[in-house]
Amino acid sequence: MTKAENNNYPKVSINIPVKEYNSHLDECIRYCQKLDYPDFEIIVLPDESCTLPYSAIKIIPTGAVGPSHKRDIAMKHSKGEILAYLDDDTFPRSDWLKNAIKHFEKPLVAGVGGPAVTPGSDSYLQKASGNVYSSLACSGGLAYRYVPRKSREVDDYPTCNFLVRKEIMEKLGGFDTNFWPGEDTTACLQITKNLGKKIIYSPDVLVYHHRRKLFIPHLKQVWSYALHRGYFVKKFPETSRRPTYFIPTFFVLALIMGLVTAIIYQPFRLFFIVAVAFYFLIMVLENLKWGSPAMVPVVTLGTFFTHIIYGIGFLKGLFSRRLEEE
Repeated sequence: MTKAENNNYPKVSINIPVKEYNSHLDECIRYCQKLDYPDFEIIVLPDESCTLPYSAIKIIPTGAVGPSHKRDIAMKHSKGEILAYLDDDTFPRSDWLKNAIKHFEKPLVAGVGGPAVTPGSDSYLQKASGNVYSSLACSGGLAYRYVPRKSREVDDYPTCNFLVRKEIMEKLGGFDTNFWPGEDTTACLQITKNLGKKIIYSPDVLVYHHRRKLFIPHLKQVWSYALHRGYFVKKFPETSRRPTYFIPTFFVLALIMGLVTAIIYQPFRLFFIVAVAFYFLIMVLENLKWGSPAMVPVVTLGTFFTHIIYGIGFLKGLFSRRLEEE
């Protein structure tokens, strides 16, 4: 590529917050260095100073602060026009930056995101977690965050795979560092509502994201997501007061009411049993698409417990006066 052609590409600063050096970070950096893009820098933000076995990596120790705070620190040291956010347990496809940058040719586009796909190298239980998230039965209309779907304009997108103009983040004053997870929701809302800019989802802006194993690690993550989303219903209703986020809570309440009614009122028991059986049948049919018979029962149970934990966590967040990080 000639120098003239290089000048057509804006410089990109890839920001990777991390607690400490680990094998996932190592993988992420290796894939970043293979990106088919002429002008980018990699900034790693560990808690404490460390040495990485790579050249031309900018290391900025931050102390024990959250990922959103680390990204704000990175912004001050970034030389790129575009800030590209990755988590340390993600790694990009080689055309990630090229596919994202083309959208910034339109002045109204402030941010670009893409799917975070479960890698083939993940363990059986990690893949099961990824299948839960990718399922329409679990994520509904948000499944495009986990598997490639058609391009669209969005107003809320996670920072595990998100690119944004640096000037836009400077106008926002960075992320709302009080919240994690959820700092991406607040930033996206300000971008689309307050600044009147657009955020584009593009299926070819693809990274791979290692999942947490079913069941406990996965459900802990789901609880955190649900707690913050329930709280955000009151704080940021524009993007959080959507019916799809309430469905798991309605499911939990219906399940409890149905069980109590079935215990007290015997004629209702058959209806309750049939209703629960129909629910699991739908889950099984949905999960047959993964192609592995051994995956079906695990993902089905994972989806059921995800519904339960999300429903309860959402309700707790909804009735919380403040979250711990505030």
